[in-house]
Amino acid sequence: MDRDPRVCVVGEDVGHYGGSYKVTKDLANKFGDLRVLDTPIAENSFTGMAIGAAMTGLRPVIEGMNMGFLLLAFNQISNNCGMLHYTSGGQFTIPVVIRGPGGVGRNLGAEHSQRLESYFQSIPGIQMVACSTPYNAKGLMKAAIRSENPVILFEHVLLYNLKETIPDEEYVLSLEEAEMVRPGEHITILTYSRMRYHVMQAAKTLVNKGYDPEVIDIRSLKPFDLYTIGNSIKKTHRVLIVEECMRTGGIGASLTAAINENFNDYLDAPVKCLSSQDVPTPYAGTLEEWTVVQPAQIVTAVEQLCQ
Repeated sequence: MDRDPRVCVVGEDVGHYGGSYKVTKDLANKFGDLRVLDTPIAENSFTGMAIGAAMTGLRPVIEGMNMGFLLLAFNQISNNCGMLHYTSGGQFTIPVVIRGPGGVGRNLGAEHSQRLESYFQSIPGIQMVACSTPYNAKGLMKAAIRSENPVILFEHVLLYNLKETIPDEEYVLSLEEAEMVRPGEHITILTYSRMRYHVMQAAKTLVNKGYDPEVIDIRSLKPFDLYTIGNSIKKTHRVLIVEECMRTGGIGASLTAAINENFNDYLDAPVKCLSSQDVPTPYAGTLEEWTVVQPAQIVTAVEQLCQ
């Protein structure tokens, strides 16, 4: 916002309250109430307003206080945000960032535990990225704000307390590149967001059992970085996808299809995908844990694939 006066933030409680997870803390004091705009509880209205502002030259960052609330703005995100560049014959660009907390955790119940990447992945004209560390959260956010395309940035409710030393100097990450988290030889494990940490926990157990997994945080949910993914598959010949998204119609399903279409000849075993169960997320903590993939399940899946 210091760098570009066109950047503004729009959403519920983003101003003096600092956001529901304090992502916009103190920004209102620094940039004023017009550039950090508190809105009524009306997602369709303020999302449409921000898209209109983008059409006239601003670069809005829209916060959904909880990603589940953005379903109320689905029409604006789909029919306006994703399509106006095309339907206007290129007269308008929509440099909008839509971001907010989502995912399973904190006993928030079914309506506040949504994973909307499966909903939004089929919208033409929209890019999707998911951050998993403080380093890539900053780098992807800056890249999304500077992009001329509409970008949805998925944050996870359980990752806001992570701490990490990040560079003082300027850096911007690519919106279309995966991250090699752990090189390995025996199997490629593809994951993103919170599941990165479940995978790395499982990887410690797998190494002790003699396996050498390669772990990739795909980060870019649309489009996939098939170059990085493909090079890994050509080396390991086995793939396990671990996601928190729903199994039916999720990111894992799309990624499985892309791998089978592009790298089928390199596979020594069918692609296996571990996903959340197709049920509303329970409020009770123990039941909530049972609906998402746990490290022990990842270990078992790798052992089966590497037999």
